[in-house]
Amino acid sequence: MAGDGTTVQLVHALSAGGDPPEGHTVRRFHPLPAVEDTATERGFDVDQTNHSVVVDERVVVKWLTPPLALPQPAPEVFAHLTAVGFTATALPYAALTSRSPGGPEMLVALVTAYLPDARDGWEWCLDEAVAGRTAFAADLGRLAADLHVAMATPSPAFPGPVRTAGSGAGWAARAERALGEALALTGGEDGAWLAGRVETLSRAMEPLTRVSATPLIRIHGDLHVGQTLRWRDGYAVIDFDGNPTVSGADPFQPAARDLAQLGTSIEHVAQVAIKRREADPDETVRWASAARGMLLSAYRERLAARGGSALLDEALLGPFEIEQECRELIYAARHLPRWRYAPMGVLRGRFPGAVTTPSPFEENL
Repeated sequence: MAGDGTTVQLVHALSAGGDPPEGHTVRRFHPLPAVEDTATERGFDVDQTNHSVVVDERVVVKWLTPPLALPQPAPEVFAHLTAVGFTATALPYAALTSRSPGGPEMLVALVTAYLPDARDGWEWCLDEAVAGRTAFAADLGRLAADLHVAMATPSPAFPGPVRTAGSGAGWAARAERALGEALALTGGEDGAWLAGRVETLSRAMEPLTRVSATPLIRIHGDLHVGQTLRWRDGYAVIDFDGNPTVSGADPFQPAARDLAQLGTSIEHVAQVAIKRREADPDETVRWASAARGMLLSAYRERLAARGGSALLDEALLGPFEIEQECRELIYAARHLPRWRYAPMGVLRGRFPGAVTTPSPFEENL
């Protein structure tokens, strides 16, 4: 797709205020910069499922491969963040959709700003781990807090952005299902380790059953360091497509779910540094603990400064972190087997004690 001129022609038409390709509809968020029909384009594949093209070093078009039936999270989140003035992201320009006769409307492409000198979080954060630097964590904490305050601000897209959950029973059931699926999909020595500690892991998630009421907002849904670019002008959070291991989940969730995933991703970076960069295990685990602590502290302080302290239910953090590690194991089993070492390293570090009584889940191994 990159190099055939299709992407340049699309961006040129949209920047000039023209019509999208026949059979397509465009939803605009911000005006595009002027782009000539002779502009350059190059491939820019940064994920495993879609295809992105950079046009004129200023615009990125992410072509959904294949297109996805609406509704999808990104267009609505783009509209909301635009309305409330949140700019710590790749500025959204447009969403391109299509509809065939008798078929559903499909999301074909997302058009955003290109961020110069941007580096993926799995790259820049790994460098921080190897160097032992932790100052970045405070920046990420403030970024996450700003995002959540923005998500909790009313807009035409989300007129009622804050809801209240009456009970955590549904979250507890979801977490137990994730644990059961992780056990079923994880074999070998790692599977045996999980089976031996299933009661311990279940107890760690048990506080979810005692939640009486907590605020719900439209969360990012897949917030990890890989979704935070470091670029020429700072940090940007990207990819509002939701968690790839969860289908049909309510997009309104506790803010703690995003924060838990972001915190555990720092621990995953430590595991990567140990395995891929031969970093000292003890020092790197201490680095992750310190960075995670700075992240949480900065998040709380920023949330309080912006009047949003009520958005964070601290009691949910620990259980959501364990559920997230289960989801990392599910992701590894389904999509990236070599990734399993990272969540297993985190879990082994958190629960090094004695093996517990085997559970009924063990029969799935």
